[in-house]
Amino acid sequence: MNLLPQLALNLPATVLSAITALAYALVAWMHPRLSQMRARGLLAITWGLHLLALLAGLTVDPVRFGFGPALSVTVWLVLTIYLIESRLYPQLRARGVLAVLGAAVMVIALLFPGAHHPALPSAWMPLHWALGIAAYGLIGAAVVHGFLMQRAEQAMRHGTTHDTAMPLLTLERLTFRFLAAGFVLLTLTLAAGWYFSELLNQRMVWNHKTVFSVLSWLTLAVLLWGRWQLGWRGRTAVRTLYVGAGLLLLSYVGSRFVLEVLLHRP
Repeated sequence: MNLLPQLALNLPATVLSAITALAYALVAWMHPRLSQMRARGLLAITWGLHLLALLAGLTVDPVRFGFGPALSVTVWLVLTIYLIESRLYPQLRARGVLAVLGAAVMVIALLFPGAHHPALPSAWMPLHWALGIAAYGLIGAAVVHGFLMQRAEQAMRHGTTHDTAMPLLTLERLTFRFLAAGFVLLTLTLAAGWYFSELLNQRMVWNHKTVFSVLSWLTLAVLLWGRWQLGWRGRTAVRTLYVGAGLLLLSYVGSRFVLEVLLHRP
């Protein structure tokens, strides 16, 4: 399908997505020049536009979903967590990174809106999807905090830490809390996938998505065990988190990218 007819299938969602991408780009460009309150307010407005774009995407009948919308929902969830946290921890500074990510995923979702899903094999399948997306969001939040933790550690080593910077131990604690919550949801997602397979009298399909999901689960399980039993922290913990999150990204987003973009299959 050509790009223009594809975008015209849901014109309100297309227009909202384009406006949201521009708004994110504006936040990324302007936030260093604005006060913290104004920058947070501008980001909150863009968050609202992002939500409207997501809701408009659900008005298509049948619904479309794929790696582009999955990335869009994930970044929206991460941004939701950040906006709540920034009220509790004003020192948390990740507006620029999140704005750039937001602009990028909105463009990706515009170009690759996903495949149609006219019928679902089970009425409970949306629960499986919701658990998976929520796991993506929480583990994505853990990755953002891990990045901030790594940056704070580097600043301490170079002696450039400011008095208003987020304490390293607080960042570390938040990183593992989000990781633990995301791991619980990922476990529920895998369990739901296995249950639905049994419910539909199908055996568990060991495709690329399943393999990468299980590898991600094992990697994150080892990280959490190492944290609580061996006291893993710092670079080792953050790099292991990146590996686990990368494997999780490959599970659905990577598999759908190959099918939709490289193989042109729904």
